[in-house]
Amino acid sequence: MSHGVKRLGVLGAGQMGGGIAQIAAVSGIEVVVFDAFPGMIDKCKGVHKKSLGKFVEKGKMAQADADAALARVSYVQSLEQLTGCDWIVEAVVEDVAVKKDLFGKLSAMYPDESVVLATNTSSISITEIATAAGKSAGRVVGMHFFNPVPLMQLVEVIPGLQTSPGVVQRTVALATAMGKTPLEASDRAGFISNRVLMPMINEAFYAWMEGVAKPEAIDGIMKLGCNFPMGPLTLADFIGLDTCVNIMNVLADGLNNDRYRACPLLKQLVTAGRMGVKSGRGVYEYPGK
Repeated sequence: MSHGVKRLGVLGAGQMGGGIAQIAAVSGIEVVVFDAFPGMIDKCKGVHKKSLGKFVEKGKMAQADADAALARVSYVQSLEQLTGCDWIVEAVVEDVAVKKDLFGKLSAMYPDESVVLATNTSSISITEIATAAGKSAGRVVGMHFFNPVPLMQLVEVIPGLQTSPGVVQRTVALATAMGKTPLEASDRAGFISNRVLMPMINEAFYAWMEGVAKPEAIDGIMKLGCNFPMGPLTLADFIGLDTCVNIMNVLADGLNNDRYRACPLLKQLVTAGRMGVKSGRGVYEYPGK
């Protein structure tokens, strides 16, 4: 089945939104990126130029193709300018209220039911987000990319309770056209990736808190013993410890089971402002940040 997308709208110019915009442009799709913050737009432009430049340097892309991809991307600072799209991907903050507000606005802006409204949420219920689209709930779908988007192969495709089968098929086709491997998961809290990953990260914090091993040893054992590219505590720092806590809460509430609650030490680090790489300190220190 063809995805039929000529112009893709991306909400959010952060790591995820910027990455999604980049791979869409590289695959030949015209892209418009929206972010309300001018600083984010400027940063996104710089990241696109730098990232595509690296692909050219490594011989993975011709300069002409990189230039063509950059030329396909435009940037806007008001939602009203996000016009003429056949497909929207939302990649803003992981907050259900913010997402529902946007999907309500998007369904009104795009009354044409052929325009798919996708969310890059990593854990929030697709069915709940879709309620904000009213009668348009059938065209809301989860399209969960992984960071860094240009390098990571997977896209989790998550239909909500009301998502039409045709929309799911088109989502699979679009992800494939972007060079990704789409795998389908049901709409349960955390889907598959975070449902399996986050309890493992949480258990690593418990092991540290209980004095089973020091962080370096926990990460080293998981890297060398399980062949992980990075240990769970290092990965948590990269994800953001606050984000880890938020996802654990979504899992605990959504699956109605307190075994998914965040480890007290993990919550304590967040309370102290130690969010990970982005704040310069989490489990480990990042003096360059």
